[in-house]
Amino acid sequence: MKPNFLQTPIAYLKGVGPNRAETLQTELGIQTYHDLLHLYPNRYLDKTQYYKINQLKDSGADVQIMGKIVHLKTVEQKRGKRLVATFMDDTGEMELVWFRAQKWMRENLRLNEPYVVFGRINRYGSTFSMPHPEMELLKEHQAGLKIAMQPIYPSTEKLSAKGITNRVISKLQQQLLLESKGQFQETVSGAILEELKLFSRADALLNVHFPKNQELLAKARFRLKFEELFYIQLQLISKKIIRKQKIKGFPFEKVGHNFNTFFEKHLPFELTAAQKRVIKEIRADLGSNAQMNRLLQGDVGSGKTIVALMSMLLAIDNGFQACLMAPTEILANQHYNGLKELLGKMEITLELLTGSTKKSERRTIHERLQNGSLHILVGTHAVLEEKVQFHNLGLAIVDEQHRFGVAQRSKLWHKGGSPPGEVGGVSIPPHVLVMTATPIPRTLAMSLYGDLDISVIDELPPGRKPVKTVHRYDSNRLKVFHFIKQEIKKGRQVYIVYPLIQESEAVDYKDLMDGYESISREFPLPDYQISIVHGRMKSQDKDYEMARFVKGETQLMVATTVIEVGVNVPNASVMIIESAERFGLSQLHQLRGRVGRGAEQSYCILMTGSKLSEDARTRLQTMTRTNDGFEIAEVDLRLRGPGDLMGTQQSGLLNLKIADIVKDNQILNTARYYAVNLLKEDPRLEKPENLPIRKQFAKMVKDKAIWGYIS
Repeated sequence: MKPNFLQTPIAYLKGVGPNRAETLQTELGIQTYHDLLHLYPNRYLDKTQYYKINQLKDSGADVQIMGKIVHLKTVEQKRGKRLVATFMDDTGEMELVWFRAQKWMRENLRLNEPYVVFGRINRYGSTFSMPHPEMELLKEHQAGLKIAMQPIYPSTEKLSAKGITNRVISKLQQQLLLESKGQFQETVSGAILEELKLFSRADALLNVHFPKNQELLAKARFRLKFEELFYIQLQLISKKIIRKQKIKGFPFEKVGHNFNTFFEKHLPFELTAAQKRVIKEIRADLGSNAQMNRLLQGDVGSGKTIVALMSMLLAIDNGFQACLMAPTEILANQHYNGLKELLGKMEITLELLTGSTKKSERRTIHERLQNGSLHILVGTHAVLEEKVQFHNLGLAIVDEQHRFGVAQRSKLWHKGGSPPGEVGGVSIPPHVLVMTATPIPRTLAMSLYGDLDISVIDELPPGRKPVKTVHRYDSNRLKVFHFIKQEIKKGRQVYIVYPLIQESEAVDYKDLMDGYESISREFPLPDYQISIVHGRMKSQDKDYEMARFVKGETQLMVATTVIEVGVNVPNASVMIIESAERFGLSQLHQLRGRVGRGAEQSYCILMTGSKLSEDARTRLQTMTRTNDGFEIAEVDLRLRGPGDLMGTQQSGLLNLKIADIVKDNQILNTARYYAVNLLKEDPRLEKPENLPIRKQFAKMVKDKAIWGYIS
């Protein structure tokens, strides 16, 4: 096979030509032989079995039968006509039916000749029929390439209209494999092939398009999925290695006075084993001379703030400044107040910078940042403004990173300083710690953030009781109200949250206001005080209502999902989520995280109507079964797929041809393991046995084929 055989334009393949080539390109993106070869079937029809007519069942399945046409007739119907053939084998008879292309069929069908028919079975009374069957004369069927498992390729209306049917695509694949003589270059090393008992690339490609049975198909698919995931992992891991070698970071060599004082005198509680492990990982990064780029995952309430603060104290001990950036003012305020409380009387200077900061205060903050007298800056996007210049920023922490774009994160990079005491020194980017309370399933984290180091806080601080979660139907509402009154009697507070699909949607506003009215009737003044918060309110009114609830002046907070991120009221012990079936799993989990922050037992009650879809049921069952954010994220990933999970702007995210990172996470783990080990033993892929991998990797990087996979 010629070296560039697979780069041949598709028009040159026998049976294609310029017109078909254009349709294949616009509809399926197929420009070359390589593209066609990697158009994989999305399902298969099992043609390993031949049925007898007396074995047929009314199952709506596709079946294959041998027999003869003994009679043809045209039947008039309300609209148009249908062509009906009586089809017989040695056990009985059935009908074959055509509603379209009848003239052509009538001219081309042969009576009393053995055929193999294939199609979906319908039953009318005691007669079975097969509409628009696939037909093949028995002798042609026996002479053709035996396709026992018939592949079904992706298709579109336009392809069908232009006569490029599934059968045509299958014929083109057959032609391509004949022309290539099955000589496909191997892309995996002999050692990996042997260890994993993988099919060769040629066998895998032949058996994915024309499998003789289920077993060969499974082996072919495993081989191709492994290869696809292996190269993505190779790309991510090598990117990480290069970054660590090339991008220098400030070495934080000492653990000094501030870190030790905080650890010994100001820690509010003993650190959990998970927190200690994560701090150790961060310390190793900060002392390594390379820039830290770490993702810190931890469920709501797992104690990420303490870890962030201790990392910032390491920066300060080494003569640097630190900043913490949050996506909203509420969250930035909360971080600021939380850090202030934790630091107590320590001699650390801390300021808050948001859109609401007064001009005069801003000026002072800018000056103190530049002269180095301000140690920690907490803020929102305001931190990224041009005017905000640090004396020497050594550590940048970004909370809920998925709310910030890449451009915004790179602005932070460019705020790095020069090493302390060095005049006109080179600008080195700050270390970056990205935090999220939205657990990202391991499979997705490995595929999207494979170039970041990942730390996980996977246990809650001692004394935290897991939130009890129950599902109740609207018909139980009176019992739920009674329960709320009992909790309020104990001095607790309650959230009642309504869904918000779009802030402007009249329907959401109406739901919320109707709910507020019925709650006001059930919980009247002066015995009860109610706060209300929604998207149509002015910012200051929202803040005023929130503040009343935080201070304990109101017992109930009726709100839309505005309160999803970051409100911390330890005294609130009940979260009621109305129309819970309208929420996604991660949103339900985030909302539940608003309670259970104090020492008391907390509750989350999911209210729904009685009609629920299968997915909604799964979501509700998952919420009542587990509090583990990672398990919830895995279920969410299964239900929604990787694109939706990461938000619409990234839905084209993993442009995989055959693998599925949800269903194939075992293969993904295996692929990552082999990629890590390979780069450990042979970082530049120079060993002769790794030549096939080196060639393929270089080709993919050159063609940018691999970048399309990664966001």
